[in-house]
Amino acid sequence: MQRALGSARGFTYRTFSRPSSSRRVTSVPTGTTTAATMSGGAIKRVQAISIPTPMPTQSPFLFNVYHKDEFPPCPDGSMKPPRKGNGADFAPGPWRMYHGREYSGFPQHPHRGFETITAVMRGTIDHTDSCGNAGRYGDGDLQHMTAGRGVVHGELFPLVHKDRDNTLQLFQIWLNLPSKDKMVQPAFVMHWSEDVRKTSTSDGGVDITVWTGEYEGVKSLAPTPRSYAADPSNDVGVYLLKFKPGAEFTLRAASGGVETNRSLYYVEGASLDVCGEQLSRKCVVDVDASQDIPLRNSGSDEVICLVLQGKPINEPVAQHGPFVMYVDSRAL
Repeated sequence: MQRALGSARGFTYRTFSRPSSSRRVTSVPTGTTTAATMSGGAIKRVQAISIPTPMPTQSPFLFNVYHKDEFPPCPDGSMKPPRKGNGADFAPGPWRMYHGREYSGFPQHPHRGFETITAVMRGTIDHTDSCGNAGRYGDGDLQHMTAGRGVVHGELFPLVHKDRDNTLQLFQIWLNLPSKDKMVQPAFVMHWSEDVRKTSTSDGGVDITVWTGEYEGVKSLAPTPRSYAADPSNDVGVYLLKFKPGAEFTLRAASGGVETNRSLYYVEGASLDVCGEQLSRKCVVDVDASQDIPLRNSGSDEVICLVLQGKPINEPVAQHGPFVMYVDSRAL
């Protein structure tokens, strides 16, 4: 079974195969970090974020960015935004061109020594790479790509709808590889939206999507074979939490306990309580993975929170842009 594809000018596609009153209010000023003394030590650190700027990560993760672009309809069918880009458009606004000129997105660029996880909640991505993979995905689809010894790929955001907005909403996450796997052959896998593992709380207040790893018996689809997430002992988890107003949820302790790093990325919604601390601005919260973490949407709109966790890769990182190795000479 194959995903139906369209076409955009300048691209040739072949298909992907589908396989409470007592709470405290915590203010987080821009660019600062709070001390790790809140909630009995369950909250280790809180850092403010600015979307779509890349957000702080803990090992084994290298990079995490959240995109939300309110692209307009494209009535002429060209799939292009109504203005051209300058090659570096990351300014605040309803939508951005990023590194694209005619199409928004990220034209061909290299990666080496890690893997990307691209989770599209809404919108469309056109992907091409030097391994011969190409196609269109989005609206709940997930892509794992292990760059290994090196791959060149492009990700553009076509405006496929003529008569309604082309909203784009996604996370791209970079997961490191240990030195023994830095030079593996590149690998690629698609997880289509209807197959991605999901669950919800008994009252329906919180929806949980398990993009990577396992949570409370819900196991994700398999990542690429040499992914750091492919070994369950590494305790890698990537979970999306969506809270209805007033909804409560307890994030259970990670199986790796204190050996696991865990971060919560609060990216949408007016107010989120974490361990009784009310957070009213978007931030990343590093927590003690050995403890249960109570969460509550204390606002009047939907809250979206991403969870990243995993045991750290205790090796030096030599990073030069999209090249991530363990000594400088191998990154060049």
